[in-house]
Amino acid sequence: MRLAVCAEMVYTELPFADRVRAIHAAGFDVELWDTRTKDIKELKATGAVFSSMTGYSAGSVVDPDSCDEVVRTAADLIPAALELGIPRMVVHPAELVDGQAARPRHRSTGTMWLTGARTLHRLGSLGEKHGITFCLENLNTILDHPGIPLARAKDTRALVEGAGHPNVKMMLDLYHAQMGEGNLIGLVRQSLPHIGEIQVADVPGRCEPGTGEVNYAAVHRALLDAGYHGTVGLEAWAKGDSDAALDAFRTAFTAE
Repeated sequence: MRLAVCAEMVYTELPFADRVRAIHAAGFDVELWDTRTKDIKELKATGAVFSSMTGYSAGSVVDPDSCDEVVRTAADLIPAALELGIPRMVVHPAELVDGQAARPRHRSTGTMWLTGARTLHRLGSLGEKHGITFCLENLNTILDHPGIPLARAKDTRALVEGAGHPNVKMMLDLYHAQMGEGNLIGLVRQSLPHIGEIQVADVPGRCEPGTGEVNYAAVHRALLDAGYHGTVGLEAWAKGDSDAALDAFRTAFTAE
């Protein structure tokens, strides 16, 4: 099991490349969001191992009027992923603008389901050409992302199953799942064949393990028991000191 840390949310007092260096020096892989605002050559020079990045910049996977934009912008971002050696590119069930729904929709339709599965299959075919897996991330609509359709983990899993492509997986975010669904260990077990990567943060607050209600040590044991050998990423704010947050994350996912 590899551990990664999102550089967008820790060491925020540092320039971005220095955040990456600090995460790398601590022994973790690095997750990125929008690479269009980053100096790719500078990031590559850090020597870090990069786990994932945002995989589109416009459009909605489930909207027939804008799904072509998802595929087009994904293709535009692939060169950055290849230069940094990033194996997973993350997409969401609908378009986000500054973290919020670009066009809030509070009910899903059959058209959304069909469009989502077809768009994901197209992304899978694109990823297959470059050795990249596209991962669909579940979100919570209670607090962070209201108005995003098909955002629950069980919905994103169904869309991934519907896409039926080996280069399409889930980015199973357990913070979002706890906010909206709960039963994390059962969710992990049900989703295991479809998981490309797992992200974690505690609830409430979206900070490191140990700051809230989630028993991440138990989640770790369940992952080991289920035979999960992929990446777990900390996509969380540091409640206080970033070094301490990374230590808490490491402890939760390495302790026997």
